[in-house]
Amino acid sequence: MADVTGQAGESSNPLRRMFGSMSSEMMPAVATLIMIFMMIVPMPAVFLDLFMIINLLLSIVILLIILYNENPLHFSIFPTMLMVTTIFGLGLNVSSTRLILSQGPLFNGNVVKAFATFVTGSSGTEGLVIGTVIFIIIIAVQLMVITKGSSRVAEVAARFNLDALPNKHMAIDQEFSSGVITEEEYRKRKSDLQRTVDFYGAMDGATKFISGAVKVGLVITLVNVIGGLIMGVAMRGESFGSAMSVYTSLTIGDGLVSQLPALIISMSTGFIVTRSVSDNSFGNDVQAQFTRDGRVYWIAAAFLMVLGFLPGFPGYILLPLALVIGFLAYRSGKVKEEKAREAVQKEAAEKKEASSSSSEAQAIVPLDALSLELGYGLIPLVNQEQGAELLERVKQIRKEAAIDMGLVVPPIRIVDNMRLEPSEYCFKIKGVEVGRGSIRMGYYLAINPGTGRAELTGEKTTDPTYNLPALWISGDQREKAERGGYTVVDPPSIIATHLTEVLKGHSYDILGRQEIKGMLDTLGETYPAVVEETNKLFNSGEIQKVLQGLLREQVSIRNLVTILETLCDWGGQTKDTGYLIEKVRQALGRQICLSYASADKVLRFLVLDPALEQQFIEARIDGMARAGLHPDFERQWINAFANRIKVEQEKGIYPVIMTSEAARPLVRSTTEGAFPSIPILSSLEIVRDIQSENLGTITLERGEM
Repeated sequence: MADVTGQAGESSNPLRRMFGSMSSEMMPAVATLIMIFMMIVPMPAVFLDLFMIINLLLSIVILLIILYNENPLHFSIFPTMLMVTTIFGLGLNVSSTRLILSQGPLFNGNVVKAFATFVTGSSGTEGLVIGTVIFIIIIAVQLMVITKGSSRVAEVAARFNLDALPNKHMAIDQEFSSGVITEEEYRKRKSDLQRTVDFYGAMDGATKFISGAVKVGLVITLVNVIGGLIMGVAMRGESFGSAMSVYTSLTIGDGLVSQLPALIISMSTGFIVTRSVSDNSFGNDVQAQFTRDGRVYWIAAAFLMVLGFLPGFPGYILLPLALVIGFLAYRSGKVKEEKAREAVQKEAAEKKEASSSSSEAQAIVPLDALSLELGYGLIPLVNQEQGAELLERVKQIRKEAAIDMGLVVPPIRIVDNMRLEPSEYCFKIKGVEVGRGSIRMGYYLAINPGTGRAELTGEKTTDPTYNLPALWISGDQREKAERGGYTVVDPPSIIATHLTEVLKGHSYDILGRQEIKGMLDTLGETYPAVVEETNKLFNSGEIQKVLQGLLREQVSIRNLVTILETLCDWGGQTKDTGYLIEKVRQALGRQICLSYASADKVLRFLVLDPALEQQFIEARIDGMARAGLHPDFERQWINAFANRIKVEQEKGIYPVIMTSEAARPLVRSTTEGAFPSIPILSSLEIVRDIQSENLGTITLERGEM
C-alpha cells in the first residue's frame, strides 16, 4: 500500500493530478476569493447552476466522509468546513437573488427552476404551496431538531473533554513513566488528546454557523418575495398576481436549493458529534449492532404479520415485509451461531497456545511493589566491589519503617535505567514514579535549613527530599559548611533520606491485601482469637482501607492487636471506613499524642472557633469524610490556618490542631493538600494523663464567616 504521507502518496493523489501544478496551499485561498467575488460580481446563470450543483455535491461528500470515518479526529477540519460551506451557501443566495430580481421572468437558472417545479412535485399555485410547506419544514427541522441537538451534544462533549483533560494527561504520564508506552506513543497520545479537546471545542462554536445560516435563509426568502413584488409591480409594470407567481416560485426554488445542502451539512454535524470512537465505520457498526440478536426481528415479523391480517391494513405490503423481516431474523440467528462457534474454536486455540507457551508466560512477572532506578552514573553506589554503601542503608531503612510505622516494607528492587540521565534516580511504587532526584558523584549536598550563614562556593540546587535551597560543594568545604549552619550529606545519604520520606508519604500505597494476609497470618500464631473474630467481621479489603487511612496520616499500625480489637468492637454496628478509622485513632490515643508531644512531654495544640467548626460539619458531603466548602470560604480558611500556624512556628512551636470527632476528618480533608505534615487530632484522642497546652483559637474575621 502506498505511503499516504510520503512522495508516493502525493504523486498518486488524484486531486494533484487534476489541478496540475496548483499547490494545496493555493486552493483554499482561491476558493475563498471566489466566494467573495460571488457576493460582489454579477454571475451568469450557467455559473450559478454550476456552483449550486457543486454546493450540493460538497455537502453529500462531507456526509459520506463522516459516515465512513472511524474516528471524528480523522476529519478534524470539519468545523472549518462548516464555516466554508455556510459562506459558500450565503454567496450563492446573494448571487441568485441578484439574478432573480434583475431578470425577473427571464431568469434562466435551471437548477432553481427545477427545484421550484420538479422537487415540489407540481407547478402553478399548487406547486407554490407545496414548495412553501417543504421549505418551512426543512427550516424547522434544521433549526429546532438537528441544529439544536447537535449544538447541545457538542457543548456537553467539549465540557466533559475539558474537565477530564488533567486526569487523562496524568494517566498518560503515568503510563509513560512506568514504561507501558514508548516516547513516540506518549507524544502521539498527548497530541491526540489535545486535538480531541480542540475539535469538540471548535464544534461547540461551529454549530452556531448552521443555526445562523438557517435563520438568515428564512430572512433572505422573505426579503426576496417582497423585493420581487416591488420589482415586478412597481418597476416592470407586471400584475400583482403574475409577479407573485413568478417571484414566489423562483424564491421558493432558490430557498430549497440552498437549504437542502444546509440540511445535509446539519445531518453531518449531528453524525460527527454523536458518534463514539469506533474501530469501524458507521455502516459496519450499524450492521454489527443491528444483527446482534435475531429474536428482535422474529418479534417484529410477527407484529407485521398480525397487522397484515387485520381489516383495513394493507396486507399486500405488510405480509411480504413480514417475510423479509423473518428472513433477516433467520440470517441473524445463523450469523450468531457461526460467531459463537468461531469464539469457541478461538478460545480452544488460545488455551492450547497458552499451555504450549507456559514457559514464556512465566517470564511475565508482576510490577515491583517498590523499586529504585538509577542512572548509569550512580551504579557505583550499589557496586559490591566499591562498598555498596547504599544497599546497607536501604536494608536499615526497611527495618526502621517496620519499627516506626508497623509496615513490613517489601524488598526494594534496585535497577539501572538507561532512560534516566546518568546522575538521576527515581523511586517507583508498583511501576508508577513517586519521587525523583539528581546527584553529583564526588560532591556533598549542603542544605540550608534557614540557619546557614557561611559563604560557600558551589553549584546551586534544591534538596530533592524537602525542596530546600542547597549547594553542591567539594569535600574540602564540608567542615566549613557544617560550622556555618548547613546540613551536609553525602550521595548515599541523599537517596536514603529521600527513600525514608517516600516510605512515610506513600506507605498506604505499599500496603496491599497480600501484605494484610501476611500480617494476619503472623499475628494469628500469637493472637488467634483476635484474628479469627476479625476475619468473621471483615474481609481483607475492609481491613486494608482502615490501615491505609491510618498510614495516610502517619499513624503507626504496629499495634495491630489494638487496631483489630477496636474493629471487632465496632464492626457489628457499622462497616463505614471513616467511622472505624476515628474509633481506632481514639484507641491509639496515647501513641498518637506521644508522637506529637514535645521533648518535655507536652502536647501543644490549637483549636477551631466553634462557629467555624460547625460550618465544616454542615458542609459534610453525604457518604464521604469530606467537606464541600465554597471555594472563597475554603481559601479564607486556608489563609487563616497558615497564618496561625506560622505564628507558632516562628516561636519554635509545632502545634497540632484539635477538633471534635465529627469535624476532624472534614478539617483534615481541606488541609492535607497544602499542609500534609500538620496533624489534626480529635478531642477524644487526647488521653487524660498527657499534659496538654491550649495555644489559642483559629478563627476567621466575622465578615468572612
